[in-house]
Amino acid sequence: MTRHLSLIALAFVLVSLSGSPARAGSTNGSAGDMPAFYDGKVFTINFKELPPDAEKSAIAHNAAINKIFMSDPGLPGGQPFISVLDAIQGDGFNPLWREFQITFSNGHTPRQLTSDTEVTDAAQNGEITIRATDEVYRCSVVGPK
Repeated sequence: MTRHLSLIALAFVLVSLSGSPARAGSTNGSAGDMPAFYDGKVFTINFKELPPDAEKSAIAHNAAINKIFMSDPGLPGGQPFISVLDAIQGDGFNPLWREFQITFSNGHTPRQLTSDTEVTDAAQNGEITIRATDEVYRCSVVGPK
C-alpha cells in the first residue's frame, strides 16, 4: 500500500513538472478548482489539462487512468453539466483522468448524472452516448463541496 501511494505521489510530481508555462487564464492552483460528482456527492476537484505529448503518452502507456465524464453542451436553461468521476482517493484513484464526452440522444432531455453507475446505466438504456477524447487531466480531489 505504501509503495502504491509512493508511486502515485511520484506520478503526480512528474505530471506537475511537465505542465506548460503559465499564461493568461491559467488554471494553475485554485483557479483550476471545480465541482464534480462522485457516487451522488459533490466534491471539489483541482483540474489541469496535460500538454498534448503527455496526453498521448498517458493514453498509450497508463492503463489505470481514471474517467471523468463531461457534457460540454450543458443542461437546459444554460446550466452547466457538473462532471462525474469514476473514482476518488481510496477507491482506485489515479491522479490522471481521461475525458469522456456525454451526448444525450434525440428524444432525451439532458439531465445531471451524479455517478459513474448512472452514466453506465444511461448509456446502456440508449439515453446517452459516450465518446472518449484525447484529453487527459491532472486531477485531484481537494475537498467536499
